[in-house]
Amino acid sequence: MQTSLVEWLRGQDDGFLAALLRARPDLAVPPPGDLTVLATRASIRASVQRACEDLGTVALTVLDALVLATAWGTPVDATTPGAGLRGWLGPDVDAATVAEGLTALRDRALVWGPDDAVSLVPAAADVVGPWPAGLGAPATGPAASSELDTLLAEVGEDERKVLDVLAQGPPVGRSRNANGSAGPVGSLLDKGLLVRRDADTVELPRQVALALRGDRPMGPLDLSRPDVPLRARETSVVDGTGAGAALEFLRRTDLLLEWLARESVPVLRSGGFGVRELKRAAKAADTDEPTAALILEVLYAADLVGATESVTPEWLPTTTWDVWGTGPEESRWAVLAQAWLELPRLPGLVGRRDETGKPITALSDGPRRPPAARDRRRVLDALADLAPGTSVGSPEDLARLLAWHAPRRGGRLRDETVGWTVAEATAIGVVALDALTTAGRVLLDPALRPDPAHPTRHPTELAAALHAALPAPVEEILLQADLTAVAPGRLSADLAHELAILAEVESAGGATVYRFTERSLRRALDTGRTADDVRAILEARSRTPVPQTLTYLVDDVARRHGRLRGGAVSCFLRSDDEVLLSEVLAHSAAEELGLRRIAPTVMVSSLPLAEVLDGLRAAGFSPAAEDAGGAVVDLGPKGRRTEPRLRRGTRDAGRVVDRSPTNRAEELVERLRAGDRLAGVRDSVAGRRELTGATGNLASLQEAVREGRTVWIGYVDAHGVAGDRVLAPVSVGGGYVEGRDALDGELRRIQLHRITSIAPVDAGAEQPAGRDQARG
Repeated sequence: MQTSLVEWLRGQDDGFLAALLRARPDLAVPPPGDLTVLATRASIRASVQRACEDLGTVALTVLDALVLATAWGTPVDATTPGAGLRGWLGPDVDAATVAEGLTALRDRALVWGPDDAVSLVPAAADVVGPWPAGLGAPATGPAASSELDTLLAEVGEDERKVLDVLAQGPPVGRSRNANGSAGPVGSLLDKGLLVRRDADTVELPRQVALALRGDRPMGPLDLSRPDVPLRARETSVVDGTGAGAALEFLRRTDLLLEWLARESVPVLRSGGFGVRELKRAAKAADTDEPTAALILEVLYAADLVGATESVTPEWLPTTTWDVWGTGPEESRWAVLAQAWLELPRLPGLVGRRDETGKPITALSDGPRRPPAARDRRRVLDALADLAPGTSVGSPEDLARLLAWHAPRRGGRLRDETVGWTVAEATAIGVVALDALTTAGRVLLDPALRPDPAHPTRHPTELAAALHAALPAPVEEILLQADLTAVAPGRLSADLAHELAILAEVESAGGATVYRFTERSLRRALDTGRTADDVRAILEARSRTPVPQTLTYLVDDVARRHGRLRGGAVSCFLRSDDEVLLSEVLAHSAAEELGLRRIAPTVMVSSLPLAEVLDGLRAAGFSPAAEDAGGAVVDLGPKGRRTEPRLRRGTRDAGRVVDRSPTNRAEELVERLRAGDRLAGVRDSVAGRRELTGATGNLASLQEAVREGRTVWIGYVDAHGVAGDRVLAPVSVGGGYVEGRDALDGELRRIQLHRITSIAPVDAGAEQPAGRDQARG
């Protein structure tokens, strides 16, 4: 007797059902009430099609063979060589390969039953398509007669070529002679070896193709894993290279954020980041446009960049940047890497054109692709399956390997997505030398999925993985006579901060070159440092003596710096040198800045202090700003901010709920088992339900409490929805019945006036046996 899918599912253990729900998550939305519902969903065409997207080449080939064997109608034997399923697969596929394919199909509930009686969900035939294994539909007439071999032996050379091409699949072709009798196609139509589908299309009947294929009904099958070139490298080399790329990505990210804080970048009317603005951003970040687009997409996903809420919105860093930017490098990188991994977008599409011919811009709806995060993980998982330090020859080789693992997944951008993912992962530092880094392997850990309430909280394990790969921070620099300093490695946080104030980055890489200029030294003096402070820092931090040229530059800038002092009136300038003030007033810039003298040593202006100081510096003077006590203050731009999209204040940060896919699947299995038992009880009491009214309900329940019996209760909830429970009542009174749920042991309360029917439950009635089962 053939076993139905729901009966087979009932015979599986909870671990199998949980794995099934994880492999086919669409079956759990919404949560199914019992196993009958689960089996029904598992047989729906749309769900079967989604499940087939995850199948590999071996499983899909076995699925094609099951369709050809009509396993949806009658169970098929998969054990006997040359017969049943193995007869369709031919001599190229051994028993182990068949078992591998059947296991993958069983794990997704696409087939069920023992190996000698395998059944297939009927919807699989629709999903496979009209030409499984490139075979056409069976035909009647000469193609189905015993004369087929004779007819094939008599065909001419040209006719044989046509048959051989169509026999390889697909079995249809278009020909001008399809509706006539001339040529080899017309001759084959006359002989019944081809079937006309329409005026221009012919099809090769299945019987003819099988006769031409001989002992290989599905054609020659090579189901082995593609042989892609691999290269082994030292793990330390891969991790070190990836760590260097991670630091470079952080440097460019910081440059881009600082540029956004200074510039006014409008949000396009259609949303997104303008093409011209992207070019400017790439220049500011010292990179190319694709990488700049990637950085913008990642920053937006990490909630470090957002659009202002105004009539003319602009792209600005969010206030989250101020907190994120204070963390150590490895922690900041962890946030960016995690945001990229979960990004539901394809940054590689930026710069292309959409269906209407318009360019796809960064941060617009154009690059949005909900399956992008899943496909990105799939590419990285393929690299993670290799030994640490092992790389695939090229992204093209990796694409071939992924196509073998899941031929139906990816769509038209499948191969390009692989290339984009590898390039992006290399830029971020997750992949190096085409191999996955140790930090990348940690990144793929499902336990490290980001918390929506804290999008910039870094996972300690991920930050620690990068930290282990980073070289020890350098505490010294090499000063050179050409006013440059060389940092021979990664600088410590405090030294990097000091150099960012004292000098400008001239070139970055394994060794960063900084250049000291009047502007950079004036910036340092603007922060309140003196010439002695600057010299002390350089002497303490340089492995080489401080060059005399640099000392002269520091002293010269310091000598001119601060001789003019500015304050806020709207503003004022003061100097003990009256001649200097006279020189300023005599300059043409004084009139443009609105300067006027109110005392021998004081001038004022109606313009903001920062604008006046910038104008004087452009005119060749070297003023400094001061506070009310005369101390030098820094009026440099701090950058603008906007509010982050995810406000942590609206979340319950202290509430931690474990909603991992594993735990959720196990919970659903418990509900399925309980629902199945309830369905069994419902069927067992179908003919004994009592509709006795409120008085009768009360009496029946009180009797159940006295006798310790379990009852089935049908009721209507506050929304008018009918439901039922199996309870062991413990008390009745105050308008309620209270009892233990016989299925999950929870204490339940039901209002008496909502009860519609009651029936006693026999011992063992909660088992689902005896129900009418829906066939898979």
